[in-house]
Amino acid sequence: MEADAPPASARGKSPTLLPAPTNLDESTVWLARAIYSETKLPHEQELVAWVIRNRVETAYRGHRTYRSVVLDPYQFSAFNPGASKRAHYLRLRPEAPLPQWRQALWVARYVRHAEGAAYRPFPVETRHFYSERSMRDRAVPYWAERSGVVAPEHDQYAIDERRFRFFKQIS
Repeated sequence: MEADAPPASARGKSPTLLPAPTNLDESTVWLARAIYSETKLPHEQELVAWVIRNRVETAYRGHRTYRSVVLDPYQFSAFNPGASKRAHYLRLRPEAPLPQWRQALWVARYVRHAEGAAYRPFPVETRHFYSERSMRDRAVPYWAERSGVVAPEHDQYAIDERRFRFFKQIS
């Protein structure tokens, strides 16, 4: 019987190739593609996954599925039209033998099926993030200039703000 949480090795930094979770639905694979495209670190993958789940649950920009949220133009850089790695991420399947991809599948499965407020690191209105490391022309995206950073509500997440900043109530 599969556990709902990722195996302990999926939460560490081990490059061990985990077995792919079984019975994955299309939504979980789309979520895994997005989080894998954003980061390879498990704790960051989990936080990114919650942001994407929040977008689905609140029908952000009219999108109600993981696929449509991920493919919404100019929301997730790896999936932007013309992005150099877009085809790579679109082709990923659960059986691909990439350790951090498999880890992303476990994280996506966990976040998709987590129930109850105790599992949420952010309020459901937290639907945006950016990485200072990926900003080329400016230090802060225009939509974040007048917004405050949201910190995860649980102490288990140590986030380097140069890698990720999370925001809520951005329209």
